Amino acid sequence: MQDLAEGVARFQRDVFPAKAELFAHLATHHTPHTLFIGCSDARVVPELITGTEPGDLFVIRTAGNLVPAHTPGADGVAASIEYAVAALGVRDIVVCGHSACGAMTALAEGHDLSGAPAVATWLRHADASRARTTAAGDVPALVRQNVRAQLANLATHPSVARALAERKVTLRGWVFDIATGNVEDLTATGTVEDLTAAGPALAA
Repeated sequence: MQDLAEGVARFQRDVFPAKAELFAHLATHHTPHTLFIGCSDARVVPELITGTEPGDLFVIRTAGNLVPAHTPGADGVAASIEYAVAALGVRDIVVCGHSACGAMTALAEGHDLSGAPAVATWLRHADASRARTTAAGDVPALVRQNVRAQLANLATHPSVARALAERKVTLRGWVFDIATGNVEDLTATGTVEDLTAAGPALAA
């Protein structure tokens, strides 16, 4: 906790004064241009990776960067997606996986999750990702398939589906390599339709 307190002190002393004008603007304006959905992993910091300023990204972080397919019931992920797209009008959505992901490693290597039942249940949102990964134990392949599957799940959300139909939003799938800092764009050579065509099936 001492480290955090010292960090706050440094922010107030060194960082905030240099960005005082920006924060004054942000106090009354909230207009992020991108919804960034990433993993909760502490090594993956969206603003650091993208070089963005406060106010640029609307961030959702979940274990395994999982996005449950749309269901009638409300949940925090769905509410955050709807708010970002329908209320804030973000223009881009990025789903970002990463190397050495603990969630994907547990699935790829068949770890015993009986001691973490909530984690085990949550990771069922990656069932489609596992089904699409041919080689058992291949964590990098599963990470990539999982990004694609979560993009498909994302497209089942009504706010996202409407924005896609109206060409108001673009979906991107990234994989961040922790060791090299490289960001691979899985959507660079494909289309949104390629990635989301299986959306309803992935909800199963």
